[in-house]
Amino acid sequence: MSVPAAPPGQPKKAATAAWIGSALEYYDFFIYGSAAALIFPTVFFDESDPATATLLSLATFGVAYAARPIGALFLGHYGDRLGRKKIMVFTLILMGLSTFLIGCLPTRDQVGTLAPVLLVICRVLQGISAAGEQASANSMTLEHAPSDRRGFFTSFTLSGTQGGQLLATLVFIPIAALPEDQLLSWGWRVPFWMSIAVAVVGYVIRRTLDETPAFTQQTESEGVAKLPLAILLREHWADVLRVIAGALVASVSTIFTVWALAYGTSESVGLSRSSMLWVGALANLVALGAIPLWATLSDRIGRRPVFLIGAAGSAVMMFVYLWAISTGAYPLVLVLGIVTFGVVYSAANGIWPSFYGEMFSTRVRLSGMAIGTQIGFAIAGFAVTFAAQIAGPDGDDWFAVALFTSALCVPPVLAALTARETHRIPTELLGTRTPHAENDRERVAA
Repeated sequence: MSVPAAPPGQPKKAATAAWIGSALEYYDFFIYGSAAALIFPTVFFDESDPATATLLSLATFGVAYAARPIGALFLGHYGDRLGRKKIMVFTLILMGLSTFLIGCLPTRDQVGTLAPVLLVICRVLQGISAAGEQASANSMTLEHAPSDRRGFFTSFTLSGTQGGQLLATLVFIPIAALPEDQLLSWGWRVPFWMSIAVAVVGYVIRRTLDETPAFTQQTESEGVAKLPLAILLREHWADVLRVIAGALVASVSTIFTVWALAYGTSESVGLSRSSMLWVGALANLVALGAIPLWATLSDRIGRRPVFLIGAAGSAVMMFVYLWAISTGAYPLVLVLGIVTFGVVYSAANGIWPSFYGEMFSTRVRLSGMAIGTQIGFAIAGFAVTFAAQIAGPDGDDWFAVALFTSALCVPPVLAALTARETHRIPTELLGTRTPHAENDRERVAA
């Protein structure tokens, strides 16, 4: 039975809601990364040992990624039982509130070791929220989209993520330029306080969305799965492993966004905070245009080749970008940062929502995407902490960090090489294994 087409305008409305919601959600998530690299070592940790303080601060950045698999189990289960829309609203409200609370936390000077404990709790809540955001938004846009444009429409979620990262960076540029005493006393709190708007805006944006035709049909014809996880592990375990491996490509983002920022502003390189933040801002601006272009290409030639360009290309470009930072030549850093993150990495980053989502059937799609990506992202999140350790006592061994990041790009390449090509398969046949479905795939691809 074919899935009825979405009502006129709903695919665009779902994509717009995914873009705006993800931008707001990941503005919250990424301002933490900038603060962890530039502010939190001083505010929440022991200033007498700067290297250890930076390491601990970057570890708190990774804590959210450790919490994401737990959030994925919970939110994936309810997303496949209650629908995509409810999870999309819940995740935005949770992210907005937890981020606002970070801006209200007392410092180490005020309450001692309780300060970093409270910081970690808030970061865990951010991680739980992020676990359900992308999977629910991706499922919503994929299931609303026309079959021949799923790559394009689902890419809006990741364009929103890049938009949120750009917004977070732009907000931190004037904050980082404040006098040191103002920055460390109240300035760093302002971006976190601004996130309270997320809860309000997120509710207004997403409460009017229709549930997807695919989920509605699944509910009416077969009912929802009582235990989506059991079905997922029984029928899609190999695809879950592929998604976990593929999600490791996110280590490129975390190393670029956090470790490279800390390295570039360290004493060994000496670039200013504002100049390094502008690299990230312009790279994300370019990514906003590159992501839908790569996604459109994947609708024509397939998901696998485009994803491979992004994963393999990023492995090479991280050497070039980190080398550029080591030279201290800012024009070189700027250009190569834009090429590495804005163009090459965007090939994998813009394609994975459709590439991963198309591996699963409707009844377990949100669970499969959430659990698979969040386990992979958890490893990628702690890549920053490992990078800080392998960079040596002075934190300047960029080659070791580049080699480590490139090694994490190997599993995504292998995952793509072993995956099925799905860009021509009708939405209702995605994730099926029946002979009838295989014949229909061949007919559609012919």
